[in-house]
Amino acid sequence: MVRLAWHDSATYNASISSWPQCGGANGSIRFDTELAHGGNAGLVKAVGYLKKFKEKFSSVSWADLMQMASVIGIKLCGGPDIPMRWGRIDVVSASQCPKEGNLPDGNAPFGDASANASTHLRRVFYRLGLSNRDIVALSGAHTLGRAFKQRSGTAPEGYGKGTKFTDGKFVARGDGKTGVGMSGGRSWTKKWLTFDNSYFKERDNHLLVLETDATLRSDPEFSPYFNLYAESEEIFFRDYALAHSMLSELGSKFSSPAGFVVNFAQAKL
Repeated sequence: MVRLAWHDSATYNASISSWPQCGGANGSIRFDTELAHGGNAGLVKAVGYLKKFKEKFSSVSWADLMQMASVIGIKLCGGPDIPMRWGRIDVVSASQCPKEGNLPDGNAPFGDASANASTHLRRVFYRLGLSNRDIVALSGAHTLGRAFKQRSGTAPEGYGKGTKFTDGKFVARGDGKTGVGMSGGRSWTKKWLTFDNSYFKERDNHLLVLETDATLRSDPEFSPYFNLYAESEEIFFRDYALAHSMLSELGSKFSSPAGFVVNFAQAKL
């Protein structure tokens, strides 16, 4: 769910003012045209999961539904409350989907021909209007989830064949319970269904480290934030929530200019 919401948002281009040509969080990723983009492999499952909610609550836009699933998922995994506005308007047809190639690559060769991972990350995130600090904070979402051989191809493990952390027996959930759904793939962290600052601290040969992960540790402009988040989960949560909130509104058009707010703290999740 986090990946789905991020990929709907991250097509945004801050240099384009017209909607929906600017891309962003507008629900376009629900269309097969965009789901077929290489960076979206596997997300058809996430869209399929949300369809029953869309059918039951038809007045909620796809764009809102995706962002809502993302922030609730993060909270249920132990992460921070993320301030959100609602009322996003959906695009209406596949012809309004953005072109392929807007999402970041994990490893070289990079689609924008960047010479290295740091340059690539800056090109992508600066296009979104985000900062170096935002880049590192949002990368911390890799505390959740896995990569699969059949999807990104960045991990040797595929469906059903995992590492010692993703084989289905390791307790990865934030609530400490067993059960992880489908086993397999390779995770960035040991407890990959727990939202914490482990991404910035853990080292293990069974964990995934992409070139775009490694450069956060070594690049002189990224590493101070990387080290800061390793030291303080509180600061990471604060910065992540702010960056995620900004990301969720990129390219969004709201039904009313200010949108509206829902207090999920009072909801029973």
